Amino acid sequence: MPERRRLSVTAIADLAIVRFIDRKIVDSTNIEEMGEEMLGLVEKDRFKDVILNFDGVEFLSSAALNKLIIMDKAVKNVGGKLQLCSFKAEIMEVFTITRLNKVFDIKKTESDALKALGVTI
Repeated sequence: MPERRRLSVTAIADLAIVRFIDRKIVDSTNIEEMGEEMLGLVEKDRFKDVILNFDGVEFLSSAALNKLIIMDKAVKNVGGKLQLCSFKAEIMEVFTITRLNKVFDIKKTESDALKALGVTI
Protein backbone atom coordinates (compact mmCIF):
# COMPACT_ATOMS: atom_id res chain seq x y z
CA MET A 1 0.00 0.00 0.00
CA PRO A 2 1.21 3.51 -0.71
CA GLU A 3 2.41 5.88 1.97
CA ARG A 4 -0.39 8.06 3.28
CA ARG A 5 0.05 11.43 4.96
CA ARG A 6 -3.58 12.34 5.70
CA LEU A 7 -5.22 8.98 6.39
CA SER A 8 -4.64 5.95 8.56
CA VAL A 9 -6.13 2.84 6.92
CA THR A 10 -6.99 -0.56 8.33
CA ALA A 11 -7.88 -3.18 5.71
CA ILE A 12 -10.29 -6.07 6.22
CA ALA A 13 -10.66 -7.98 2.93
CA ASP A 14 -12.17 -5.44 0.48
CA LEU A 15 -13.14 -3.03 3.29
CA ALA A 16 -11.04 -0.02 4.28
CA ILE A 17 -11.52 1.57 7.70
CA VAL A 18 -10.16 5.09 7.47
CA ARG A 19 -9.18 7.46 10.27
CA PHE A 20 -8.11 11.00 9.61
CA ILE A 21 -4.69 12.13 10.81
CA ASP A 22 -5.58 15.85 10.86
CA ARG A 23 -7.82 17.08 13.68
CA LYS A 24 -8.81 20.16 11.66
CA ILE A 25 -9.33 19.55 7.95
CA VAL A 26 -9.14 23.09 6.59
CA ASP A 27 -5.89 23.63 4.67
CA SER A 28 -6.51 23.40 0.91
CA THR A 29 -3.27 21.50 0.22
CA ASN A 30 -4.05 18.95 2.93
CA ILE A 31 -7.63 18.60 1.67
CA GLU A 32 -6.36 17.88 -1.86
CA GLU A 33 -3.98 15.23 -0.50
CA MET A 34 -6.78 13.74 1.61
CA GLY A 35 -9.07 13.60 -1.42
CA GLU A 36 -6.42 11.90 -3.56
CA GLU A 37 -5.66 9.39 -0.81
CA MET A 38 -9.35 8.58 -0.33
CA LEU A 39 -9.96 8.10 -4.06
CA GLY A 40 -6.81 5.98 -4.28
CA LEU A 41 -8.38 3.52 -1.85
CA VAL A 42 -11.08 2.77 -4.42
CA GLU A 43 -9.28 3.38 -7.71
CA LYS A 44 -5.80 1.97 -6.95
CA ASP A 45 -6.15 -0.25 -3.89
CA ARG A 46 -9.51 -1.62 -5.10
CA PHE A 47 -11.39 -1.36 -1.83
CA LYS A 48 -15.11 -1.74 -2.43
CA ASP A 49 -16.53 -0.68 0.93
CA VAL A 50 -15.14 2.19 3.00
CA ILE A 51 -15.79 3.39 6.54
CA LEU A 52 -14.67 6.95 7.26
CA ASN A 53 -14.21 7.30 11.02
CA PHE A 54 -14.23 10.95 12.12
CA ASP A 55 -13.43 10.22 15.77
CA GLY A 56 -10.45 12.60 16.03
CA VAL A 57 -11.76 15.29 13.67
CA GLU A 58 -12.78 18.59 15.26
CA PHE A 59 -13.43 20.71 12.17
CA LEU A 60 -14.13 20.20 8.45
CA SER A 61 -14.16 22.92 5.80
CA SER A 62 -16.67 23.00 2.97
CA ALA A 63 -13.90 21.95 0.56
CA ALA A 64 -13.46 18.78 2.63
CA LEU A 65 -17.21 18.12 2.37
CA ASN A 66 -16.86 18.24 -1.41
CA LYS A 67 -14.15 15.55 -1.27
CA LEU A 68 -16.52 13.35 0.72
CA ILE A 69 -19.20 13.74 -1.96
CA ILE A 70 -16.67 12.77 -4.65
CA MET A 71 -15.62 9.77 -2.55
CA ASP A 72 -19.24 8.67 -2.16
CA LYS A 73 -19.69 8.67 -5.95
CA ALA A 74 -16.45 6.72 -6.47
CA VAL A 75 -17.49 4.02 -3.99
CA LYS A 76 -20.96 3.74 -5.54
CA ASN A 77 -19.40 3.49 -9.02
CA VAL A 78 -17.65 0.25 -7.98
CA GLY A 79 -20.80 -1.13 -6.36
CA GLY A 80 -19.56 -0.49 -2.84
CA LYS A 81 -20.89 1.28 0.22
CA LEU A 82 -19.53 4.27 2.11
CA GLN A 83 -20.24 4.61 5.82
CA LEU A 84 -19.36 7.65 7.92
CA CYS A 85 -19.16 7.39 11.69
CA SER A 86 -18.06 8.84 15.01
CA PHE A 87 -18.89 12.51 14.43
CA LYS A 88 -18.45 15.10 17.14
CA ALA A 89 -21.68 17.07 17.71
CA GLU A 90 -20.33 20.17 15.91
CA ILE A 91 -19.52 18.22 12.76
CA MET A 92 -22.85 16.39 12.81
CA GLU A 93 -24.51 19.81 12.99
CA VAL A 94 -22.73 20.85 9.76
CA PHE A 95 -23.98 17.71 8.02
CA THR A 96 -27.51 18.38 9.26
CA ILE A 97 -27.51 22.06 8.22
CA THR A 98 -26.17 21.22 4.74
CA ARG A 99 -28.57 18.23 4.54
CA LEU A 100 -25.61 15.97 3.81
CA ASN A 101 -26.94 13.73 6.57
CA LYS A 102 -29.54 12.74 3.93
CA VAL A 103 -26.83 11.99 1.34
CA PHE A 104 -24.46 9.93 3.48
CA ASP A 105 -25.08 6.84 5.57
CA ILE A 106 -23.93 8.07 8.98
CA LYS A 107 -23.57 5.75 11.96
CA LYS A 108 -22.93 6.64 15.58
CA THR A 109 -19.95 4.30 16.04
CA GLU A 110 -17.49 2.32 13.94
CA SER A 111 -19.06 -0.84 15.31
CA ASP A 112 -22.46 0.30 13.97
CA ALA A 113 -20.88 1.01 10.56
CA LEU A 114 -19.29 -2.45 10.48
CA LYS A 115 -22.64 -4.06 11.35
CA ALA A 116 -24.36 -2.10 8.59
CA LEU A 117 -21.86 -3.58 6.12
CA GLY A 118 -22.41 -7.06 7.53
CA VAL A 119 -18.88 -7.28 8.97
CA THR A 120 -18.20 -8.94 12.31
CA ILE A 121 -14.83 -8.70 13.99
